Amino acid sequence: MTTTEEQPQTYSVAIIGNPNTGKSTLFNSLVGARARVGNYPGVTVEKKTGILEFGSTTIELVDLPGTYSLSPRSIDEMLAVDVLLGRQKNVPPIDAALCIVDASNIERNLYLFSQMMELEVPLVLVLNMCDVAKSRGIILDAKSLSAKLGLPVVCTEAHKGIGFDEIQKAILDVVTQSPPASPDLFPQVFIEQRAELQKQLQVETQTTIPNFLGERLLLDVGGYVESYFAKQSQNGLAEYLTEARAKLKEAGFPVPVSEAKMRYKWVRQLLEGIIEHPEEHPVTTSDKIDGWLTHRFFGFLFFVCLMFFVFQSVFTWAEPFMKSIEAAQGWVGGLIISVMSPGSFRSLLVDGVVGGVGGVLTFLPQIVFLYLFIAILEDCGYMSRAAFIMDRLMRSLGLSGKSFIPLMSSFACAVPGVMAARVIEDRRERLATILIAPLMSCSARWPVYVLFVSAFIPTTVYVTGVVTLQGLVLFGMSSLGLLVAIPIAWILKKIYFKGEPSPFVMELPSYKFPSVKNVVFRVYDRAKSFVTKAGTLIFVTSILVWAAGFFPKDHSEQFALQTKIETLESQRQPIEAKATTTQQAETKEKNTPIQQKIDTFNNQKNKLSSKLLEESYLGQAGHFIEPVVKPLGWDWKIGVGTLASFPAREVIIGTLGTIYSLGGDVNEEDETLVGSIQASRWQDGTKVFNIPVALSVMVFFALCAQCAATLMVIKRETNSWFWPLFSFTYMTTLGYVGAFITYQVGMMIGQ
Repeated sequence: MTTTEEQPQTYSVAIIGNPNTGKSTLFNSLVGARARVGNYPGVTVEKKTGILEFGSTTIELVDLPGTYSLSPRSIDEMLAVDVLLGRQKNVPPIDAALCIVDASNIERNLYLFSQMMELEVPLVLVLNMCDVAKSRGIILDAKSLSAKLGLPVVCTEAHKGIGFDEIQKAILDVVTQSPPASPDLFPQVFIEQRAELQKQLQVETQTTIPNFLGERLLLDVGGYVESYFAKQSQNGLAEYLTEARAKLKEAGFPVPVSEAKMRYKWVRQLLEGIIEHPEEHPVTTSDKIDGWLTHRFFGFLFFVCLMFFVFQSVFTWAEPFMKSIEAAQGWVGGLIISVMSPGSFRSLLVDGVVGGVGGVLTFLPQIVFLYLFIAILEDCGYMSRAAFIMDRLMRSLGLSGKSFIPLMSSFACAVPGVMAARVIEDRRERLATILIAPLMSCSARWPVYVLFVSAFIPTTVYVTGVVTLQGLVLFGMSSLGLLVAIPIAWILKKIYFKGEPSPFVMELPSYKFPSVKNVVFRVYDRAKSFVTKAGTLIFVTSILVWAAGFFPKDHSEQFALQTKIETLESQRQPIEAKATTTQQAETKEKNTPIQQKIDTFNNQKNKLSSKLLEESYLGQAGHFIEPVVKPLGWDWKIGVGTLASFPAREVIIGTLGTIYSLGGDVNEEDETLVGSIQASRWQDGTKVFNIPVALSVMVFFALCAQCAATLMVIKRETNSWFWPLFSFTYMTTLGYVGAFITYQVGMMIGQ
């Protein structure tokens, strides 16, 4: 007796559908933690895949970007078409596709499905949200629809996990089947013009042009397909298209309006005898809620209150976790110090490696909580309402309502703000939003503001003690980035991203309770993406800055002083909390000579550290740029602090502490640091710092791109080094010009 083992088979299945049809919920529920997130080669579009295994058969699910049609108007939509047609480089051809439609709005959703049927790919039609359709009195005959189409039709409720077994069975059935017959939509004159166009392009490009792309060339006037092939055609493609479209118009088939008429006519004929609607449209709970939440006044008021709650919560809830991470960072650093003698390798581990890892993980709590709120708001259906409410305001900047959430997120931290721009489908608007998001005043700028405001801004009080000058300056600095972002957004849209804001078309899904599984998966997915992608680059940058501040001088004397300090620390007796007052006093008296020696060695070490930093590559760079920053009222010390704070703005506080021989563990409220800054002088004896200089520093930090994390995330989100370099260049220039004007005007007023 012989047995034959089944040969392993792998199939690629795409998932496509309109936004807000539950496509991503279904994908996440099917694949769970087996999902992988990356980017398609050479483009900025996110690639989400997941694996399903059935014995010897492996199914790779590919979650394509949500779209209302396959008429490409952006690189995202063109990529979806190329993947479905098997034309995307380094992406295996699709063996089948799941087309997800909203059963409660099936007529409009089947527009996309009618285009899918022309791709010559085996299909499964998934009617999601069948429970919503039923609650609205809509009756669908899925079996009759399946028979009419000649392909599997599955009813699901993705947020409840209903229908998944049927989907998996349908996938296994269709991957080896022939594609369904294409609907006969277009007249003979259109087919003839398409064939003539394909023939011409195939000669020029030496590639086969699928029927679907030929259709899109004729139908999508000024679309992405036309611009794509125009670059490859040398024989007047534009003239031929104009002539062909004129012939179609003469034949009674004007484009592009005829396509929508033909497709919706086909949809109506398809659904005859398949669907029953109630005689009157019932007023649903979602309709009643929308009466308030999309109201011009009350909807906006609710949105503002909700955003205030979200960002206050992000700050408040993330703070203990951030402090725990900082404490863990200190504990790990202390552990390394306890088992290693002072030296360059220990400095690398403590200040470079541990500091770099801490710099990555410190951002994580804010990112997790922000994406938790975003995931909940998306899953319950409110996020599309928020974008609708803010669309009118954002449109005046050349953006759309979808840009508002990323910009608001950036007030907590620009890192999650830039990542939140993924919700914007239009590439131009997404890039414009990403480029102005770092101008929002994030929490990392506050230590700089607090230090210089407390040191130089008078404590003048107005309005019977309610308003202070220091508070007004803090508010002004926090608002400066937002005010500057308005003209910057306008300029970017007029020069770099020309064109009108994309039409704001967004589905308003029914309200529902968020799926815990879906929310957790989204948060985990984004957090993992940040740590593994942007985090690696942030870590490397931190190591490089450490090296620049450490080399090339010999640190042996500094390490010897540190060894003496640690030896004395080990000799000092702890003061027991339970001991009597007399015993505590005796212990303190014994410790006093030791503490005095520790203080002496610490002072020597801090002065030496300041000297070594000045002579390091970083210090040399500070002296080198002093002529450049002197017009801002800065000396080399501020220059070094600015350079050292490139990984994160708040690093300037510790750097200034080291430069002024106070050690690197000071904070923005340290009175000794404030006093040292106030006493700093030029060689001629005049004070370095005054109010114009303090304002100059704050303006620079309000507008500059002093955050490696943000730049690395911009690189991650755009899949290009050009945009982070562009962002760094324009923001640094903006910061320099703003600081220059502030200082020069301030000095003129002061005279």
